[in-house]
Amino acid sequence: MWPGLKARIGVYDAPAPRYHSTMAAEEISWEKIYRDLDAEGNAVIKDLLAPDECDEVRALYHDENIFRNQIVMERHGFGRGEYKYFSYPLPDLVTTVRTSLYPHLVPIANRWNEAMGVDARYPSIHADYIKRCHQAGQTKPTPLLLKYGPDDYNCLHQDLYGDHVFPLQVAILLSAPNKDFTGGELVMTEQRPRMQSRPIRVTAKRRRRRVCS
Repeated sequence: MWPGLKARIGVYDAPAPRYHSTMAAEEISWEKIYRDLDAEGNAVIKDLLAPDECDEVRALYHDENIFRNQIVMERHGFGRGEYKYFSYPLPDLVTTVRTSLYPHLVPIANRWNEAMGVDARYPSIHADYIKRCHQAGQTKPTPLLLKYGPDDYNCLHQDLYGDHVFPLQVAILLSAPNKDFTGGELVMTEQRPRMQSRPIRVTAKRRRRRVCS
């Protein structure tokens, strides 16, 4: 649902930051996620949404009143398939996921910027970051919902919109592999100085039972 490609950044020496949980995600091993992000540039959060919640979001695709734009990827050379950008107000579940995950991701985003010598720092509260974006003229919501059919694909890309860019994105698999579809892999690339890029394949699953919301 929120796709993105992010390069690997090696900042192994810094300790994993601590935080207070703001969602029913106490069972998520955030320190493991931090280690995976440092080591590989990506991490998998299992059971973020329950199957019924995945179905709920999938069903939104047919509601034309909640989207601001539809992109048919083949028309723009982006690949094959299509996606729609949500409009404000966002669906409650989308808002909950964004505002709940953001505080957990802010510590590593700020730590990465510090390690790279980038001056930008991100506020701890999602609403404050959205306010910063809106003040800079970035007023359009960026959560989107993708729809793939047989032989569809999305070309390698980076999702960038304006000068204020949060370095981490979350993609949620809403369909069940080998039940709703076959194939379908998320591939990212690591750009390495003076070396060839390295492809990284991430396999996602939609679980049967709910571990956290």
